Amino acid sequence: MHIIVCIKQTPDHEGPRESYEINHDLNIVVPRGIPPVLSLFDENALEAALRIKDQRDDVKITIVSIGKKISNAVMIRALAAGADELIKMEDELFESHKLDSGATAQVMAKTVKRIGNYDLILVGRQASDWNSGYMGISLGSILNIPCITFAQKVDVQSDALIVNRVVDNGYEILTSSLPAVVMVTNELGELRYPAMKARREAKKKSIIKWNAADINLDEGKQLPKQPLVLVSLKHPSIPEKACRYIEASDPQTAGKKLIQLLVENNVLP
Repeated sequence: MHIIVCIKQTPDHEGPRESYEINHDLNIVVPRGIPPVLSLFDENALEAALRIKDQRDDVKITIVSIGKKISNAVMIRALAAGADELIKMEDELFESHKLDSGATAQVMAKTVKRIGNYDLILVGRQASDWNSGYMGISLGSILNIPCITFAQKVDVQSDALIVNRVVDNGYEILTSSLPAVVMVTNELGELRYPAMKARREAKKKSIIKWNAADINLDEGKQLPKQPLVLVSLKHPSIPEKACRYIEASDPQTAGKKLIQLLVENNVLP
């Protein structure tokens, strides 16, 4: 069984707000001094693949990542956790501001077709930078295979895919034929932490480098047309906040003053 896991390299989500700047000419967010990491929801997708591998002896896990430059050091965590190989789709065309989710799905679809035989494609429910959340759906549509969203559990029994899908009041159990695309959510659980020995062994695993030419995307140096057009980008306005101290001789008086203040500021009716 061959499982493909799509993993995006993103700026560290724990980076401070002041480390991000907006390039208004390109309409992109530029991180300053923030190291790249694995996208959080994509880590959930990899963990789903590894749990299937825990139950079967015939599973091969291939990681695919798209970008202008993908760090081996970042991807080593994914390989050390238990993935078997990494395919890096690196090209000048694949800069982050040139690829929205729709265009990424088209590039990923061409990559999957180049890989050939596969049974299951796992992606995160959304990326931890732009949070668009429709790459997986687009990928399933392009490949003309089923797509299941918000998966909190993924299992394969014989040739059937069984997914617990999160809904408002719990979860529903869906079955599907293979191949299929599954978008995994954080309810599935965090990616397991690899041991130091696994990290050392991960450096010996296969890392394949492809570019736009390898998937017939280099002609005219043009990417697939992006269905989403970003018109403008700006910082959210953050209102200034001030702390007010209530002085009183006893708690009862302080409480009355607090209620009066909340009413005056329309916090309480």
